[in-house]
Amino acid sequence: MPQQKALIIGAGIAGIATAIRLAVKGYAVEVFEANSYAGGKLSEFEQQDYRFDAGPSLFTMPQYVDDLFRLAGKKPEDYFTYQKLDVVCHYFYPDGTHLKAYADEQQFAEEVKAKTGEPAIFTHKYYRNSSRIYDITNHVFLEQSLHRLQTYLSSKTLKSILRLFQIDAFRTMHQANRSFFKDKRLVQYFDRYATYNGSNPYKAPATLNVIPHLEQHFGAYFPDGGMYSITSSLVRLAQDLGVIFHYNSPVDEIVVQGKKVEGLMVKGDLHLADVVVSNMDVWFTYRKLLSGHPQLFPENILSQERSSSALIFYWGINKQFPQLDLHNIFFSANYEAEFKAIWNEKAIYHDPTVYLNISSKYQTNDAPPCCENWFTMINVPANTGQDWDTLIAEARQNIVQKLSAQLGEEIVPLIINESILDPRSIESRTSSYQGSLYGTSSNSQFAAFLRHANRSATISNLYFCGGSVHPGGGIPLALLSAKIVSEWVV
Repeated sequence: MPQQKALIIGAGIAGIATAIRLAVKGYAVEVFEANSYAGGKLSEFEQQDYRFDAGPSLFTMPQYVDDLFRLAGKKPEDYFTYQKLDVVCHYFYPDGTHLKAYADEQQFAEEVKAKTGEPAIFTHKYYRNSSRIYDITNHVFLEQSLHRLQTYLSSKTLKSILRLFQIDAFRTMHQANRSFFKDKRLVQYFDRYATYNGSNPYKAPATLNVIPHLEQHFGAYFPDGGMYSITSSLVRLAQDLGVIFHYNSPVDEIVVQGKKVEGLMVKGDLHLADVVVSNMDVWFTYRKLLSGHPQLFPENILSQERSSSALIFYWGINKQFPQLDLHNIFFSANYEAEFKAIWNEKAIYHDPTVYLNISSKYQTNDAPPCCENWFTMINVPANTGQDWDTLIAEARQNIVQKLSAQLGEEIVPLIINESILDPRSIESRTSSYQGSLYGTSSNSQFAAFLRHANRSATISNLYFCGGSVHPGGGIPLALLSAKIVSEWVV
């Protein structure tokens, strides 16, 4: 019997992981990538003598990466290594409070008590609640397809379904967090986890309070070589398994005969396939690659609210700041107003929460001696036609004023080079509709059920992976989407 062929659209992290899994299953796999590089959002670039990871900067759940090497019969450490962070993030509040998020729960609870006065028992209680939500939802919402009958026939799933009333789906994250803590700074701390999937804590269900467990229990890590080493190591593994990557090769069309995939049209050539997997945003997959089949579009899914986007300034800084670490957050003084600006006004708040990532703290050659590479990001709305040039100029001024005040030194004279990534360029570079980072938002209790499935309901042998489909955005969930696809494919 001839070897079956699988074609994958997009060399984002989910596309690469899917390629690995299908190659292990015996498929001949080829990946078509529009850019000249792999990784999608998880890419890198150099700016003079500074190296930057372009996109995701927080690494959690490393076991999902290691699993791919073990699945292929390889030793993960031969390809990819990382170190656990003792302090996950440094938080700076407008009132001068500096909170260190220690990886050790007891140490963090003591830090919280010392800085906010909240008893340590409340912090432990919160994490027990977060752990319970994870235990209930993991097998149903994360590791399996919600659109497959056998998911609901397993004993683990049935046990979880019987406990769904415990996942706190009918309060918002903010409401739940206020019930655990009195101190507004700590409520703001836990509200921030909504941004991990581009959502609004004042609207998103408290079920998303599972996210702190993923970070606190499983830990946060720094990959040796930076975040891009996740991409480069998995590409190397895929190539060792015989996967072929075609760069600078945007797909023009998914070719469908009747209601079955025949292959892909790339640069005028037809590439036949038994299976096609799209790692492109599901919105563009339908609107662009399946434009000749509008009767097959899941309009109810394609019209859903998109997640938030990001505005990132990549700054080469001509100084080192010992009070900063790998991950740093500078909070807004009015969190609710910030989210109202993003979600209701589709604008950028004048006092945004600033995330500052400095990989040179761990990877010293990412910046010249006595310098730092600043990945400076704020959450912004998805692109719906705003005057971004004006918004970016205003945001830059507000950000440098905020950082200068918090750090006690004027930042602008220290910036010796700069690049900018905004929702428009995120969309053009990564085919993420409206520049949304996580596909659709999770601002309702039904969001998990409304994400696009990992298999087409109308076109045979067409599958989907990546952050715009189930189970969601971010590196861990994108990797799980690849696992779900491989289990669907026979």
